[in-house]
Amino acid sequence: MANTNSKGKWNRIVLKVGSALIAPNKKGCSSRYLLGIADFIVKCRMHGTQVVLVSSGSVAAGSSSFDTSKKRSIAVKKAMAAKGQMEMMASWDRLFDFEVAQLLLTQGDLQIHERYESIRETAFELLNNDILPIVNENDAVTSDEQKVGDNDNLSAMIAAAVDAECLIICSDVEGLYTDNPNTNKDAVLLKEVEVIDDRILAMASGPDSAVGTGGMRTKLEAAEKATSNGILTYIVNGLTTVSFNQLFAGNNPGTKFLPFKQPLDDRIHWMTHTSKAQGEVIVSNEIGEQVEDDALSFDHSDIVNVVGDFSSGETILVRTEKGKKLAKATSQHSSCVLNLMLNEDVDESAIEWQEDNPIISENTLAILEEK
Repeated sequence: MANTNSKGKWNRIVLKVGSALIAPNKKGCSSRYLLGIADFIVKCRMHGTQVVLVSSGSVAAGSSSFDTSKKRSIAVKKAMAAKGQMEMMASWDRLFDFEVAQLLLTQGDLQIHERYESIRETAFELLNNDILPIVNENDAVTSDEQKVGDNDNLSAMIAAAVDAECLIICSDVEGLYTDNPNTNKDAVLLKEVEVIDDRILAMASGPDSAVGTGGMRTKLEAAEKATSNGILTYIVNGLTTVSFNQLFAGNNPGTKFLPFKQPLDDRIHWMTHTSKAQGEVIVSNEIGEQVEDDALSFDHSDIVNVVGDFSSGETILVRTEKGKKLAKATSQHSSCVLNLMLNEDVDESAIEWQEDNPIISENTLAILEEK
């Protein structure tokens, strides 16, 4: 049943659990909140719903093994992640009587479409063999340039990759409120959100907790990614088993985000929400006025500037001189070649081939809507 739930009857879901639930006291993993989550996963699997678990918590779980009185360097945080990842996986493994598998990813794994497809294949093989995939960002080795940054957004990318029908993001509040419920007693819980616009994004004020790296803002970003791919999304309170009992019964315990009626094409969704731009091509403002729903055309004479270093085949952002974001697309040429064109260090005869080999690939063009 697509995008509906009748007592756990989704075909496939992605469940995201954050650090505040894994290691609430930053003293290693705790089963305090995980038992109810594990019970929900077991029930879903018993009723034919495949589950992919995205689990944060490696740094928080590993922090107890290190001297926390000193300022944490990047190297120390990576070491914490390496130590804590083992403890986190062991904690989940103890809670289940079926097999689990670990998938550690970086932005680079999602950035290149061939590797993205490889992740899909691996996840499907695990699910088809009744093995629970447990996904986390590979914080022990990931550089800042290769980080997704938070597991909320990672969970949305994974939900799209595995063709999930529902994404459930656990928080330490009931869902999205009109204001911060910790500081405003008049804040109202929104039970259903049809469109995530600027008004909705403005409601995400401050971090959810002192433990996790994400806040309500990243959860809304994740919901936006997922719903644009046709995936029903919930933000729920993961601190209480009531949330999971209601979800399993087909009720809404938090905030429900409705999926797009016309989801983005899978390749366009990947380009828009998963692939990270490695550089920018800035074009004249006139080009911005000629953009159509699925078309953007320009040649070397329209380029005003080239920002960053990128290779042919990498994703770039195309924007105007005024800063209007037009599209993300695969560049057919490196930044070096484009800079040569821009600086007119090559003559016209050397770029006549552009008509048959345009600057950007129309097959991976994602027109961006202005926020």
